[in-house]
Amino acid sequence: MPHLSLKTKLILSFSIVIMVGVFLSVIIGIRLIGNTVIKQAQDKVRLDLNSAREVYRTERENIKNSVRLTTIRFFIKEAVLKNDRERLKEVLQKIKEDEDLDILTLTDKKGHVLLRANNPAIYGDQINDEIVNWALLKKEVVVSTQIISEKELEKEGQDLAEQARIELISTLRARPTAAAEETSGMMIKAAAPVIGYNGDLIGVLYGGKLLNRNYEIVDKVKDIVYRGEKYKGEDIGTATIFQKDLRISTNVRTAAGTRAIGTQVSQEVYDQVTGKGLAWIGRAFVVNAWYITAYEPIKNIEGKIIGMLYVGMLEAPYLDLKRNVVFTFSGIAFFGVILLSIIAFFTTTNITKPIKELVSATSKVAGGDMSYRVRIRSHDEIGELADSFNRMTAELQKATGNYLILTRTLEEKVKEKTKELEETHKHLIRTEKLTSLGKMAAGVAHEINNPLTGVLTFSKLLLDDLDKDDPKREDLRTIVEETLRCRDIVRSLLDFSRETKSEKKLEDINNIIEDTLFLITRQAAFQDIEIVKNPDEALPQIPLDAGQIKQVFILRDPDK
Repeated sequence: MPHLSLKTKLILSFSIVIMVGVFLSVIIGIRLIGNTVIKQAQDKVRLDLNSAREVYRTERENIKNSVRLTTIRFFIKEAVLKNDRERLKEVLQKIKEDEDLDILTLTDKKGHVLLRANNPAIYGDQINDEIVNWALLKKEVVVSTQIISEKELEKEGQDLAEQARIELISTLRARPTAAAEETSGMMIKAAAPVIGYNGDLIGVLYGGKLLNRNYEIVDKVKDIVYRGEKYKGEDIGTATIFQKDLRISTNVRTAAGTRAIGTQVSQEVYDQVTGKGLAWIGRAFVVNAWYITAYEPIKNIEGKIIGMLYVGMLEAPYLDLKRNVVFTFSGIAFFGVILLSIIAFFTTTNITKPIKELVSATSKVAGGDMSYRVRIRSHDEIGELADSFNRMTAELQKATGNYLILTRTLEEKVKEKTKELEETHKHLIRTEKLTSLGKMAAGVAHEINNPLTGVLTFSKLLLDDLDKDDPKREDLRTIVEETLRCRDIVRSLLDFSRETKSEKKLEDINNIIEDTLFLITRQAAFQDIEIVKNPDEALPQIPLDAGQIKQVFILRDPDK
């Protein structure tokens, strides 16, 4: 993020931290609450199973007590001893109806049926089941849940056989089975010995309730535990009695709204409860919906698992509760993120505003405004930075002022030196020109001096040879004089061009000027220049180098 501003980076950093924190809080919170809700549901269904077990046990005890109390009535003993079947029929049928029993049967001491209250026409057959044998052998009252075959049910009454017959309904997640219907029934059955007046065993009375399609127990469990609570039109809690894995008594409803008689328990529950003999507490699929369930095995008198007792609650209310918690937490998290983002925005604005002012101040100082100062808003690190910036700017302003003064001084000195260099340069140019001129003059003087010497020598010889009265004598004198004059001019040029060590002597300036004019008189004449001489004879002699002074007089500005 190198191209992003500091403010944006801070907001993004804060937002990421906030969102990660909120996200983790929501996830952890939802999990904790979800697990807590599910655990509470499982704890409740476990307690509900205890309640269902107690209802089932109470029903067993009621049947047991009904049978036991019937055996101690004197008229039962009298009727058995006298083999009075009509009296037995009258009494047992009344007791069966009063105690709401499905069967109530009396045998002799060898187990032969004396009377079936529900089907008096069939008697004399031998009863051979665990409960009756227990009462005959141990002379004790016993109660247990027992599987009764179709044949035995038909003996007790055809209506009971029809009640027990249940057609199997294909059920999702159930174990596969080839059977189409169940014909046997599951019954809570109690047996009690009938003891004569002398303490001898004279018979056994047994009675019971067929559980197939008998909804008394399961509805009582639902009413006691769940009190008819509903959720979206469905019962929240349900109870079921299973014969093996088949629902024979239940208030679980099918999609059509009927009791789910004939449906089966899921494979995983069957394997654990019926196969391993362990209770199941947890989530399970029940007919057409998911429930929080509790199952435990139902055993016969021999300890064999013959069925299951179930209670359960719809999972939907808990899922909706969990979903509402998720929405609530998510909403709180969303608004929390927005609120914290707003706070982060204003916080970062307060942080970055002084920094922006520092950046602006830096730009102004960089532009040359050394007098600009940053306003100190706080005494934190940014305030310290602003104070340091102000002190730095003040030092820069001071240093810049000194630098400007130094610069001006240097500029002035540079100008002076430049001017001096220009003057020196011009002087060097003039000197170079004079030097060149002197060299040229020396060369010219040297070349002229030789012929002049010859002219002068021969002129003097001719002059000496002529008579004093010879008219040519005057002309030769003039030639000699002019030649001498030319020699003096050449000597003056040589003196002008010769670089001799300055030697000052007392000289008359008028004489030096006269000698200098002598050198340039002819040049001035050629250029139509008139030389006017007006020397001051009163000038004193002064110490000077005559040759250099002549150069000064002769030197002129080459640009003019």
